[in-house]
Amino acid sequence: MNTDQVRIALVQMSCVENPQENLQKAQERIREAAEGGANIVCLQELFSTLYFCQTEAYEPFGYAEPIPGPSTAALQELAAELGVVIVASLFEIRAKGVHHNTAAVIDADGSYLGKYRKMHIPDDPGFYEKFYFIPGDLGYKVFNTKFGAIGVLICWDQWYPEAARLTALRGADILFYPTAIGWATSETSETVRASQRQAWKTSHLGHAVANGVFVAAANRAGTEGELEFWGNSFVSDPFGQVVAEAAHNNEEILFADCDLSKIAFYRSHWPFMRDRRIDSYGDITRRWIDE
Repeated sequence: MNTDQVRIALVQMSCVENPQENLQKAQERIREAAEGGANIVCLQELFSTLYFCQTEAYEPFGYAEPIPGPSTAALQELAAELGVVIVASLFEIRAKGVHHNTAAVIDADGSYLGKYRKMHIPDDPGFYEKFYFIPGDLGYKVFNTKFGAIGVLICWDQWYPEAARLTALRGADILFYPTAIGWATSETSETVRASQRQAWKTSHLGHAVANGVFVAAANRAGTEGELEFWGNSFVSDPFGQVVAEAAHNNEEILFADCDLSKIAFYRSHWPFMRDRRIDSYGDITRRWIDE
């Protein structure tokens, strides 16, 4: 196998109230992805539950599980059977009253490579995540899988160029973004809907270009409560060109073939990494520059 050639699959699906049904459905989709030749399969954010963060309630804490734990064990067995890498976003309980929005990474031999805890936590109407999740404390991470070095960031992280940059600087060839984003069902303006979705996509494309990496966003589909998830999972190459994109309202397995040799090509022709003025960026750690 040419190690520069990697086929990835993004699972875009709807969810139901029963976590076991969602897990079983995700496993079926992973099997389908493997049958389609996928080497790396990424599931959407919080794939085993409904997106419960639309309201602040205590009952959803019952969905949380340790990582590694029951769901990762089931996915490890599946990864080893199919020979695929799996990126799986789950509701993690770390200790009593301490919870994270976390993605586990499982290698193609079924080994658990580690986890990334979501760093940026939103608190907006319909997305009350600060009630449930503590910001991640593991930093930005890269996982060296059988099929390449991958970085994982989660949903709200996708708006922050610093997160993409720091993950790319650790050697990631592909940035995966498990995602749960959509429109309020009360928003009926097609102009507003289109502009919101385009802003989301543009943010990702900027990360791809500025860092010279592939970017893959796996979003949810379907309507849950007051949110209509807009799907449109997609993959961008290192030049910001969308090479594969799913529909906005369908469940789908999106495949994309990534030639990792393009990373060196684009970075040579647009040498952003070479020309970075790292001596001038000290103020980036300040909340606001007042002087």
